[in-house]
Amino acid sequence: MFLIGLEEHFATPEMQELNGIKFAKGYPRFDINDVGAGRIAHMDEAGIDIQVLSALTPGAQNLPSEEGIAFARKINDWLAKEVIPAYPDRFRAFSVLPLASPEASADELERTVRDYGFLGTMVYGFTNGKFLDDPMYAPLLERAEALGVPIYIHPNFATDAAKDLYYNDLDDQWVSNILSGPGYGWHQEVAICSLRLVCRGIFDKYPKLQIIIGHMGEAIPFYYYRFGDDLTAITKGKLQKPVQQYFNDNFWITTSAFFSDDLLRLALSVMGEDRVMFSVDYPFVSNKLGADWFNAVDLPAATKEKIAHKNAEKLLKIGPF
Repeated sequence: MFLIGLEEHFATPEMQELNGIKFAKGYPRFDINDVGAGRIAHMDEAGIDIQVLSALTPGAQNLPSEEGIAFARKINDWLAKEVIPAYPDRFRAFSVLPLASPEASADELERTVRDYGFLGTMVYGFTNGKFLDDPMYAPLLERAEALGVPIYIHPNFATDAAKDLYYNDLDDQWVSNILSGPGYGWHQEVAICSLRLVCRGIFDKYPKLQIIIGHMGEAIPFYYYRFGDDLTAITKGKLQKPVQQYFNDNFWITTSAFFSDDLLRLALSVMGEDRVMFSVDYPFVSNKLGADWFNAVDLPAATKEKIAHKNAEKLLKIGPF
């Protein structure tokens, strides 16, 4: 079965240095700086045909304006001129954007989509304390809709104030860090960002804008009916649709790092089989682990084909494969 992964990260030493990122020994499990033969070998072992490459967030997002603009352009040019041409049948890319400069981000998204065939962008849900629903990001949201490309919202650690309130007083700082991040907290950050986009009427203003969220929906499927009831009641007359409907019309979710049959079935039950897509979250998770799980899932063949590649083909306008 043809497999496309949409949340597959890379970094460069310069990117890690600029963002002050230092990984613990042995983490991630695979070399995040490898966008060559080693990565392809892991894809081949798992039977993954295409990775849509995305920069390790925040990429250029947290860099000061002019520095961020220059660095985003540098990374995008490198992807387009060196990385993808080496393996044109195996790699695609999401744009790196300098979100401290929203207008420049819109322009860079357009440049990379028009000139390089990039498929959208992956960003944190907030930058410098401002979520994507803030009016300052209107140029980016408008441009993404006009270009017909999605924005993939990746988790971010909570703000310092939120971390101090919720996480930082535990006895073990490493436990605090994981609880505030992949252990729980950053999934809530994406859920909040997504709900803010809906509640602020972003999809009434940009009805064709499409958002991807990973990790089996960042808890949105679990809370789907709860916020649907409460938020729909309070936003009636303010929004054009029930709150749940925006998730069915404007959101897509991926399986990244959440390899659970039960969670997949929950996601399918609320999102439908046309809006769920396969992903791994490489190199933080094994390609083979993700692919082996998905290949063994007991679902109708037509549904699995959609999740494996057909939904991604439709959204990203690639293929068919």
